[in-house]
Amino acid sequence: MQATSPTTTAAPPMTPTKSTPPDMSHTPQSAPNQTPGPSYAEELHPELVNQGWRKFWSKREGRPYFWNKLTGESLWETPMLNRGGGAGGGGQQGFDPLTDPLGICHSGGTGNGPAGPPPPPQHNNNALKRRASEDTQNHHGQGQGGTGAPPPLKKYVLPGPWDLEIPTNVVMYDRIPTMHPHPYPEVEAMRGLFTVRLFKTYEDLCTKRESINPPAGSFNRWLMERKIIDRGLDPMLPSACAPEISQQMYREIIRDIPIKIVKPKFTGDARKQLSRYCDAAKKIVERRSASVESKKIVKWNAEETYEWLRKTVGASYEDFQDRLSHLRRQCEPHIVATVQNSVEQLCTKIYHLSAQHVKTTRDRHGQILKESGIQELTQPLAAPLARKVWCYPVQFAIPSPRMPQIDYNTDRDHMTIKYTHASLPGPDTHTINSSHLQKLEQLYRYNCFDDKKFDFFIGRVYCMLKRYSSFLYGAASPNQQEPELTQSALPAVVFECLHQHFGVTFECFASPLNCYFRQYCSAFGDADSYFGSRGSFLEFRPVSGSFQVNPPYCEELIDATLQHIDRLLTDSTEPLSFIVFLQEWKEPALQCLSKIEDSHFKRKQVVVMGMEHEYRHGLQHCIPKSDVNFKSIHGTMVVWLQNNAGFQRWGPTEARVDALLEAFRPGRERERDKVVPVSSGGGGVGTTPAPGAGGSTPASVGSPPEAPGSVGEHAPGSTTPKTPTTPTI
Repeated sequence: MQATSPTTTAAPPMTPTKSTPPDMSHTPQSAPNQTPGPSYAEELHPELVNQGWRKFWSKREGRPYFWNKLTGESLWETPMLNRGGGAGGGGQQGFDPLTDPLGICHSGGTGNGPAGPPPPPQHNNNALKRRASEDTQNHHGQGQGGTGAPPPLKKYVLPGPWDLEIPTNVVMYDRIPTMHPHPYPEVEAMRGLFTVRLFKTYEDLCTKRESINPPAGSFNRWLMERKIIDRGLDPMLPSACAPEISQQMYREIIRDIPIKIVKPKFTGDARKQLSRYCDAAKKIVERRSASVESKKIVKWNAEETYEWLRKTVGASYEDFQDRLSHLRRQCEPHIVATVQNSVEQLCTKIYHLSAQHVKTTRDRHGQILKESGIQELTQPLAAPLARKVWCYPVQFAIPSPRMPQIDYNTDRDHMTIKYTHASLPGPDTHTINSSHLQKLEQLYRYNCFDDKKFDFFIGRVYCMLKRYSSFLYGAASPNQQEPELTQSALPAVVFECLHQHFGVTFECFASPLNCYFRQYCSAFGDADSYFGSRGSFLEFRPVSGSFQVNPPYCEELIDATLQHIDRLLTDSTEPLSFIVFLQEWKEPALQCLSKIEDSHFKRKQVVVMGMEHEYRHGLQHCIPKSDVNFKSIHGTMVVWLQNNAGFQRWGPTEARVDALLEAFRPGRERERDKVVPVSSGGGGVGTTPAPGAGGSTPASVGSPPEAPGSVGEHAPGSTTPKTPTTPTI
């Protein structure tokens, strides 16, 4: 049952199995795998000790409790001798820590399904790991009729625009846990206040100093662009960037000076825009410290344009547009030279304010950890062995402090979460509809392994919702970019087609709120890790798998994404495929798209025309269902980037591409919703929905689909939870 080298197994690779719970704040302070002391073991029956039961002292409650290191079950009362997963519980449902956290209503077997004894104890030895082949054999052995197990139950699939039962086919090299602390409600609320304050400062500087409105969505694109190069400690606000001046923010502000140029609808609008440009250009060179030559050229061109407007009668739409283009070519170099220093100072001030906010937030977070008796790591962790594993969520290097009280109110179709703190001007309230809340519960079961009883669930949901609310504040403000353009998602029917025809099981840019698969990369790996996030895509290094890539509109982020994909395809000889979805923005056009044209990994490219396909709204978790789907006014370019092995396995044949284009047809999403999902059985022992558990239960665990290479298991650290097992159909 043990092996010293996880890379020598010949069986299909599996995600490493979690053998013992992590050393969190609600677990005993002593190592749970060590032999109990005499004061505890002498009160337990030897049979209970063999079944994994240990006795510990609860400092919070001031009384002893009993904990089973094999099943994670905890009781206040002395366990019965027929408990613990023996053969006597063969026909009853397993222990559910959500609906029965203390095991009051449970008297049957636990841990390993409805039949069979529990696995032997796993010793706390990092060199000894369970082999994937043994887990697979045990799973198949329990499902066969010779063991006396009941027939497999039908698996319950959580309905909605997602499929959380699809296992991963993504293999990566093992990685170290993150040194970021766990999200905490008070810190998230503080970060949200600082983000709002920072955006308002940016808005005031643009209005008062440059006499323009802040470019639509530029603040959110600044956050995304800064995090590409940021090496600071905050997961959202930048604090350690070089250079300090953001070229993205500088470029967007300069583009709107002296006025924002838009495409007019009528001839009268074109005439007004030309006149406004002349007025604004003259004011800039007169009120700023422009050179004598710049003042002379700009004023002369403005006066010439005024004279042309007075003398010309009956000019056409094209005449006004041509005149505006000529005026911009003559004046722009001088205007840019005049305002360059001012705009650079604006960008620098926003960055320095962000760094100050990060320091204040970090100091408060460190104080909370110190009050909870948690010591922060000062030295970087040692790099793990270079071995391949199934992709798993972000793991933390330090335990989580206990969550404060967070109020919530459940209505018929939504839940309201309210957090109150003295530092806040009032209660901080967030709303999520019931279907997405059930989705988060299911993702939490699959991916969170330090909170099996859901003690921290509401607090972590609040932290995640608050993080995205703070990030989208500028996008949701008046006159700003709508959030569906940064958090929008493809329709579910498109994801179904991608999985069926191209083997896609992973999203490179998603969130717990808009993901289709249970494995994905997201912007905030710390807050999203409990719900399945693998971290930032730019830091994710898979060696095989099939991926969907739909980055938000930020030229620097798209450019970094294309470069990262090119490196991954170059370094791997195993099947690797990326299907990239980019909206065709005309104004301004993306310069980084030339990398796609020049890439030798490009296999095919198609365009879905604008107004002929739909996207899902970025706030689909809190808006009415009738408003979720919206038509895209821009075309969507679809590009297949694959290495040779990936092209052989998931190549874009004509039939596959036609199926994808058909899936984009408007109305397919509503047709899918009319189909009642059918529960599927077979393939192992399933479970039925647990009452009060969000209407769903985890699927049976087996081996993931085949993937190239020998895959080992994640090596657990002394303070980190073990790598989760990948649930599969």
